[in-house]
Amino acid sequence: MKTIYLIAAILFSLSVHAQQNLKGAYQSKEDKEVVVCLMDGYFVETKFSVNAKAFNYTWGGPFVKKGNKLLITIHFDSRDKAAVGKTKEISFGEKHQTLIDKGENVLAGNWHMSGRKNGDQFTDNPLRARRTYKLLTGTRFQWMAINIETGEFSGTGGGTYSFINGKYTENIEFFSRDSSRVGASLNFTGKIENGQWHHSGLSSKGDPIYEIWTKN
Repeated sequence: MKTIYLIAAILFSLSVHAQQNLKGAYQSKEDKEVVVCLMDGYFVETKFSVNAKAFNYTWGGPFVKKGNKLLITIHFDSRDKAAVGKTKEISFGEKHQTLIDKGENVLAGNWHMSGRKNGDQFTDNPLRARRTYKLLTGTRFQWMAINIETGEFSGTGGGTYSFINGKYTENIEFFSRDSSRVGASLNFTGKIENGQWHHSGLSSKGDPIYEIWTKN
């Protein structure tokens, strides 16, 4: 009996390890405008066109890998808030996606906004149903403002990024709220302090910001 429990524990550990190691950014082979990003057990699929400055849709949530399939529990869907809470299965692998990056960067991960700094005052932002995520792979970023209980989707934006010597730069490829932002580059100061990402500079509207992000 102990042997059976030991084998089960090993198999479970291997399954969790495999899921945690499934990360990075991928492009759909069927539709080149579709990009999938995976980090920290979280899945995001987005369809957009840089040339047309068009955002089509985004959806995602926590995932479990089962063979060549991913089973996603939907946290948000820009097309249909009624989909939130349901599960969806998709095919995933070399036949269906092309690797963009392997999810390797000091900032790579699925982060949520956990606080802000106004002047000398820090304000905590505990993780609630209404939340803002920012998922970064090795080269790509995407933020999502969502409510996982009501299904409300408030907006998203993303593209490519770089983080070199404390300078964090975002190159916007899609923005659901304002397509005129596509093509812009935003420069910020960034640092990891006590496991949190401190992010400061000017927003896309030119307003000063100091945000604190924590990994999920």
